[in-house]
Amino acid sequence: MSRRRTLGTKKKIALLVGAATMAGGGAFVMANASNAAQTTQDARTKAAQDAGVCQGLATALGNNQRFIEGQRADPDAQSQARIENREAVVAEIERKQAASGCAVGESAQDSQTGQPQGGQPPQAGQPPQATQEAGQDTGDQAGGAAQAGEQVCAGSTVTLSGEGGAPAASSNQFPVGTRLRVTNLDNDKSTTVEVNSVSGSCALLNNAAFEQVREEGKFLIRRALIEKVG
Repeated sequence: MSRRRTLGTKKKIALLVGAATMAGGGAFVMANASNAAQTTQDARTKAAQDAGVCQGLATALGNNQRFIEGQRADPDAQSQARIENREAVVAEIERKQAASGCAVGESAQDSQTGQPQGGQPPQAGQPPQATQEAGQDTGDQAGGAAQAGEQVCAGSTVTLSGEGGAPAASSNQFPVGTRLRVTNLDNDKSTTVEVNSVSGSCALLNNAAFEQVREEGKFLIRRALIEKVG
């Protein structure tokens, strides 16, 4: 009787060990499946973030290239200096593209950059610099006439110019000296800057200003609120 009880106990232990092993194996499989799903989701999130980074850099590059084209189409005494400055900016943006794994040299035009404040598209056949000058004229009139605190540049995305220096902005809608408040609606960060030069966009932030409102790893603000404050 004692031997039978001993064998019975051993069998019970063996069965318990086997059940525990099977349960552990099932848990291991479930854990692997969960980890695989998380890895896939992380990869998708990273891909979306990378796409946003690349698009932002491409827009910044396109804006600077457009400005250079405008200066070459209708140069003045300061055009060569402006072109050299923007070429250095282009080189810096292309360096960032390479570091971010983006296609180096890929550019995109901001859909709002060629439109004056009134929202009218440029006339067919109008040269780039003429379009830019038209934007400046509109800025002196419609943009300059906007009341303090009034929302401007509706629908515009905001990116960086690639230029250094203290926080500032450039614009084809507002004259130098205009103060703009730019708010990133995705993180509620704001910066107030002064327009100090002309660009191919309604509001283009330099590096220091963009850093104050950017989301980490992004070079494009899709949901921006731009207000004239002075």
